[in-house]
Amino acid sequence: MGMRTTFMVQTFEIHRKRLRPGNRDVAPTESGALKRAEAIAKRMPGTAALRIVADDETGELESVAILGQFGEVPEDFAEQVSGG
Repeated sequence: MGMRTTFMVQTFEIHRKRLRPGNRDVAPTESGALKRAEAIAKRMPGTAALRIVADDETGELESVAILGQFGEVPEDFAEQVSGG
């Protein structure tokens, strides 16, 4: 059972005056995800950089961590990510 770490940038857009998830983009490294999220946040309402650890064989999530948030992010985003 091998674990795989993926770094992802989640964008947020405003739809009907509410923030909602937009596009997702995979980054090769943690610092790359943070830099990309910060850069994209200059032209989007908000972004978040995430680290996702999952079982390589089954796809089962081990953990999800928010590395950084830029701009406007939904108030309950951290709860959604942690499964709360």
